[in-house]
Amino acid sequence: MYETTYHRPSSVDEAVALFGKGSESKYLAGGHTLIPVMKQRLASPSDVIDLARIKELIGVEASADTLTIKAATTHFDVAQSAAAQKAIPAVAYLASLIGDPAVRHRGTIGGSLAHGDPASDLPAVVLALDAEIDIAGRDGVRTVAARDFFRGVFETAAGPHELVTEVRVPKLTGDHVWSYLKFRRRAQDWATVGVAAVARRSNGGVAEPAISLVSMGATPLRAGASEAAWAAGSDPGAAAGEGTDPPSDTNGSAEYRSHLVQVLVRRAVEEASAR
Repeated sequence: MYETTYHRPSSVDEAVALFGKGSESKYLAGGHTLIPVMKQRLASPSDVIDLARIKELIGVEASADTLTIKAATTHFDVAQSAAAQKAIPAVAYLASLIGDPAVRHRGTIGGSLAHGDPASDLPAVVLALDAEIDIAGRDGVRTVAARDFFRGVFETAAGPHELVTEVRVPKLTGDHVWSYLKFRRRAQDWATVGVAAVARRSNGGVAEPAISLVSMGATPLRAGASEAAWAAGSDPGAAAGEGTDPPSDTNGSAEYRSHLVQVLVRRAVEEASAR
């Protein structure tokens, strides 16, 4: 029988210090990953550092050109945030689609990103919008671009002793169009395939198109060929599978996902262009 010591720090610095004192510490955010694996005896941390009550990790703030989402903010609070709805409606909308109400009321933005699940919804939007992610650890705080944050299946740029503290997303203007579509078998399921599409209207077409995909490889991906096709006014779905390596699992085969991503990219671009 193992023993775990529970800690509830009041600051990021205290959390990092407590983490370093344990022989096998774990950070606890919403708990949707850590608690189940502890119940199954697949993890037996010496210390659990609960981040949920750290005030500096909670909230959504808008500045002149950036929306900042603190890492311990729940998906529900992001979805309901007037600042998010006004500055980047794509982020608020996506947050409203994550899991089910129980997940949205407990799950956190930082926990979702740090988990590094390639089927998770949130990475699609932060990747498409070129967000920045702050990570705190024993050496201080560092900033990582979203495009460099995801390294592999359940692997991110955050080291084992580090925690995500906030996400900064450039605000959209009135000229921007966007869409997020995902296919899933049940409402609370992970995306079989998810697609985020963002662009800026320009001279009757679009500029700076960004299309990102989830559940199409070991990490969320930018669909560069589809972005180029969208900018050129040609079919963005035809090239949607380029550079992807979709898995085969109970939700669908790799071949099925390769077909589905073409359909969803076309629909996402059509929906965005119609806004």
